[in-house]
Amino acid sequence: MRFGPTVSVLLLTSVFAIVTPLRGGLFVTVPLLILAAYDLLQRRHTLWRNYPLLAHIRWIMEDLRPYARAYFVEGDLEGRPFNHDQRSLVYARAKGQLDAHPFGTELDVYSNEYQWLAHSIVPNERAEIEWRVDVGGQQCARPYSASLLNISAMSFGSLSANAIMALNKGAAAGNFYHDTGEGGLSRYHRSHGGDLVWEIGSGYFGCRDDDGNFDPARFADTAQADQVKMVEIKLSQGAKPGHGGVLPGAKVTEEIAEARGVPVGKDCISPAAHSTFSTPTGLLEWAARLRDLSGGKPVGIKLCVGKPHEVFAIMKAMRETGIRLDYIVVDGAEGGTGAAPVEFSNRVGMPLREGLIIVRNALVGTGLKGEVKLAAAGMVHSGAGMAMNLGLGADWCNAARAMMFALGCVQSMKCHTDACPTGIATQDSTRQRGLVVGDKAERVARFQRHTLHSLREMVVAMGLDNPWQIEPCHISERLDSARASSIDDIYSFLEPNQLLDDPGSTPYAADWDAAQAANFGEATCRQN
Repeated sequence: MRFGPTVSVLLLTSVFAIVTPLRGGLFVTVPLLILAAYDLLQRRHTLWRNYPLLAHIRWIMEDLRPYARAYFVEGDLEGRPFNHDQRSLVYARAKGQLDAHPFGTELDVYSNEYQWLAHSIVPNERAEIEWRVDVGGQQCARPYSASLLNISAMSFGSLSANAIMALNKGAAAGNFYHDTGEGGLSRYHRSHGGDLVWEIGSGYFGCRDDDGNFDPARFADTAQADQVKMVEIKLSQGAKPGHGGVLPGAKVTEEIAEARGVPVGKDCISPAAHSTFSTPTGLLEWAARLRDLSGGKPVGIKLCVGKPHEVFAIMKAMRETGIRLDYIVVDGAEGGTGAAPVEFSNRVGMPLREGLIIVRNALVGTGLKGEVKLAAAGMVHSGAGMAMNLGLGADWCNAARAMMFALGCVQSMKCHTDACPTGIATQDSTRQRGLVVGDKAERVARFQRHTLHSLREMVVAMGLDNPWQIEPCHISERLDSARASSIDDIYSFLEPNQLLDDPGSTPYAADWDAAQAANFGEATCRQN
């Protein structure tokens, strides 16, 4: 049965008039009649015009859909990007609650969703309680001792002031670092003295001149601050690799303008590419300059892997120039962001596992792995996930959305609307008010501490002395319901110097040949 516009209005107002007292009913029916009249006369929405009042239910359901789906519809293992079990694990550890799971795994251990680590009959209870990794080679005057789990890049502007302060206070309490994101080093990053990694993107926020070019003097002034422990050149991020961005002038407040070094109220542009370099050699020369300007602090790069020959070009440039990066962070395509074109999130960029293996092989195959440290980022949220990343070649891990969950994020998927209900991904002061910095900082530190404890328990169960002893052969996964294999049987893992000594024996021969230190070039796709 189809209700016409007039019938819809009469039906609804009649119901309200019947079920409410006359005078009280006027307070309900009169506003509804006004809204119905507006719906009938407006020309913007067809549904409102054809179904006044009733059509608003659709918009209400659209707003409620993420919550209804998460709390009433989805199974524990069905949610995306993070399912209910993954979020619950972070919440429990952040709150200091019991994080045990009863009655056995809910995973189908005979499906390809199941991966496992090889435990030992003789667990090693003598393993150290905590590990750290020294970042910075011989060309670095001020190396940094990093925790194995840190806060990944999230900018002020994408996150609220209270969220940034809570993250930094948590980092200070737990002795791990806080990556600023490319949006500049704000007053809120400095608020509690937590270690900072200053990320420099193509917009050079916080170290740019009036024309948007890199400003060495401004960079040195900030980079030499004691709180800044490392510098990270952002080449790309997993959620939108190769994509620039524009922060509309209406959103460039005084605080954001101060952090980014841009005019208040003017559009703030992040170009797709850097203007300071265009070749592998140029990248390394600029990295060396940043290291000198910072007073000798570690300088690294962050990228989502796209074309393998470009990674090999950076390795060749390091070998030919003698300039070394201190570290490389690999961001997987599954990484998060405040907002990205859906085509980029869904179809551009290499997932973390494949990207991590390629960069690991590039470093090992050129004999650089001992000098250049390797970090992994992309949906890191558990000790088991960390163990697998370290088994694939990472030296440490960074987490972003897991840290947001520790702050209280409910995955409402409203990061880009400025209407985050938990006060994390918003600049709305009334929404930020609900995020109490001291309380959430404790949760961040607690989550990080318990996750590292979980990693240690994995190492103990595997009978190892430290997590860097985890090898690809210790990690297995199902190919189908009848077959399983260890990761080193599925992917190739190169031996030290193999790319230098015998590149033809590797799966990367064509990419290695195409790689040049002088330019990023273009590899020719193999023809069948």
